[in-house]
Amino acid sequence: MKILLFGKGGQVGRELQRSLAPLGEVVALGSSGEPWPSDFRQPEALRETVQALRPQIIVNSAAYTAVDRAETEVDAARAINAVAPRVLAEAAHACGAWLVHYSTDYVFDGAGSRPWTEDDAPAPLNVYGQTKLEGEQAVRSACPRHLVFRTSWVYARHGGNFIRTVLRLAAERESLRLVDDQVGAPTGADLIADVTAHALRQAIVEPRLAGLYHLSASGETSWFAYARYLLDEARRQSEVARTMKVRTMEPIPSSAYPTPARRPLNSRLDTRRLQSAFGLCLPPWQPGVARVVEDLLQPPAWVRA
Repeated sequence: MKILLFGKGGQVGRELQRSLAPLGEVVALGSSGEPWPSDFRQPEALRETVQALRPQIIVNSAAYTAVDRAETEVDAARAINAVAPRVLAEAAHACGAWLVHYSTDYVFDGAGSRPWTEDDAPAPLNVYGQTKLEGEQAVRSACPRHLVFRTSWVYARHGGNFIRTVLRLAAERESLRLVDDQVGAPTGADLIADVTAHALRQAIVEPRLAGLYHLSASGETSWFAYARYLLDEARRQSEVARTMKVRTMEPIPSSAYPTPARRPLNSRLDTRRLQSAFGLCLPPWQPGVARVVEDLLQPPAWVRA
């Protein structure tokens, strides 16, 4: 079985190369310098790549994720998040392939405090959320054999993310101010990749499982409480981390930290449909964060040796 993976250099893409390997031959493409067209800013060229490789599975982990910059780079965000997924969906359907695509909690407006279900009406607050919504709708419309996963607050051992940013700032500053009225579940790229592989394996033999699913770790936290947890973990695990410069942390409302793009206050996702359909139990968010903190605090093996 041939699996065509787009976005190999991203947080989820790097983990997918590992998790998908037992399912078949993984052809992993980045944004440039590949033997086949893979630049999502030129969506139509992606059709050539699918036609040339004829995979049985296409996994799209590429995305425009610069939420604030999307407010002014609307055409680029739409090309990457909406038009390219539509092209991939059409190409996947044409060759009979499954298509896996990732979306976001930002398709919702963040009202209330109840976790969002797959049946709730989307109402994005910003360009990023709107283009991601257009992308998932295009996939669902053009390719019956699809798995669309909405996820939230993604982190990994590599790439830019909240954990790395907080650890860096804690080493540089004596005081940190963090938003405390946005609530969600930090979700590891490794968890997303592992669930993807499990779901794909099952869906291939049970096509009725095709559809839209919410995928996030269980539990909830705010950005402020998330930062406090990961810094407590860092200090618990590392003597060096106990010497970090930060001394105080202040919870603030979103209104005290204005950004070009509005963020949803409620990013909770109801994952019961996913867990029931695929027989899964999604773990709490804390252990995954603790593992990544531990990895980031360790020197390379060649240094330890």
